[in-house]
Amino acid sequence: MTIQEIKQGLEKRKFSAKEIAKSYIDRIKELDTKTQAFLTIQEDEALKEADIIDRKLAKGEKIGVLGGVPVAVKDNICTRGIKTTCASKILEDFVPPYNATAIEKLKEAGAIIVGKTNLDEFAMGSSTENSYFQKTRNPWDLSRVPGGSSGGAAASIAAGFVPLSYGSDTGGSIRQPAAFCGAVGLKPTYGLVSRYGLIAFASSLDQIGPITKTVKDCAIGLSAIQGTDKMDSTSVQKEIERDYLTDIEGDIRGLKIGVPKEFFMDGLDSEISKSVKEAIVRFEKMGAEIEEFSLPINRSGLSAYYIISSAEASSNLARYDGVRYGFRAEEFDGIEDLMVKTRNQGFGNEVKRRIMLGTYVLSSGYYDAYYKKAMQYRKKIRASFKEAFEKYDFILGPTSPVLPFKIGEKTNNPMEMYLADVYTVNINLAGLPAISIPCGFSESELPIGMQLIGDYFSEKKLFKAAFAIEQDLKIWDKAPKFEEGR
Repeated sequence: MTIQEIKQGLEKRKFSAKEIAKSYIDRIKELDTKTQAFLTIQEDEALKEADIIDRKLAKGEKIGVLGGVPVAVKDNICTRGIKTTCASKILEDFVPPYNATAIEKLKEAGAIIVGKTNLDEFAMGSSTENSYFQKTRNPWDLSRVPGGSSGGAAASIAAGFVPLSYGSDTGGSIRQPAAFCGAVGLKPTYGLVSRYGLIAFASSLDQIGPITKTVKDCAIGLSAIQGTDKMDSTSVQKEIERDYLTDIEGDIRGLKIGVPKEFFMDGLDSEISKSVKEAIVRFEKMGAEIEEFSLPINRSGLSAYYIISSAEASSNLARYDGVRYGFRAEEFDGIEDLMVKTRNQGFGNEVKRRIMLGTYVLSSGYYDAYYKKAMQYRKKIRASFKEAFEKYDFILGPTSPVLPFKIGEKTNNPMEMYLADVYTVNINLAGLPAISIPCGFSESELPIGMQLIGDYFSEKKLFKAAFAIEQDLKIWDKAPKFEEGR
């Protein structure tokens, strides 16, 4: 069911919150052995929370915008009393003593957290194959990846394990897995959602956002967690729109949509290109004005992203040294040997690769040549988007250049894996909002996603345009067949 259907059913007493929670948890326990989307399931705690919601309903009390709705949370978002591992050996037994601000807001909204989902270790990856614990599989084809790093969160939506999940997006880690799994995924404007309690990968890029089956559910999911937070100095310091559902069904005639020609050059899968271009035609038929233009920062932004994100990762992950908390090597000779062995044994190959790259570009003699130039190019990226949004309401293109690929297909070629983020990383560098919406399927029935990019704090307009194309395409109710033959 959608979030709205669950809310309506609870209000009309068609079922209880406990019945809803138990039905989703039972489905996870029965079928997640196939997809491996979850690292932790919180059955007892979820049913207790559902009982509280039912008691409030019986008394006629308000239950919040997500009251009684089962929710999954990516395992790099801190949850008090629940393991938060970042899918890493170095944090395999870490239980936070506090909640992330986003989690506090979810609890205030009445959400029932049923579990924590798998990810690429420390959110570094595009396939959810870099997890220390398990490889998550795409419910549309169990031999393929669900995307990453929020692959577990996206797979939990595609598999019908929850109606709402939350991931984090550093360079496309919500939108790309949403596209791979046929879901709707939003990367909010930087600062709209507090990062307090989100275990950092790259602090100037990370942002928490919702993944859902429908655009309306995505809008509800964002409204529940956004807002100013005194614990996060980068959170927005002004009142922001919260009601995203009013006028979401309005007319989109007259909207100006820019389509960068660089989005449709070499490297884009032909089936994705065809599907996105068909969606563009549909937008035109609905009255939107479509215009092709040049956005040359597209490919070169990828290099700037991996320099900046790796540099920040190198700094953020320096805290995992075996001294204060987390995994510690059992045998060592002195403090330096302890740190070296702990980090060598505790981190996976992809995390080590990015720490090494980040340390290199920050080191004496290379800072000016790499990191400083990347930061200068970041300003150019922001300026390019600013110029585009003076003319267009949105920018439209594919979410990913490739279809969901086979598990193991790209693990030995990091550069090829990184190219899967070519359409998404620049949005993070600029701090802009973007939403990925399903726009079709390949001949082999693999989902295809398209991306709408908006100006700062234009989420309401993004949801309106995304809802219009979603209703026109009418593909949101199609479901994967992974449970056949169970």
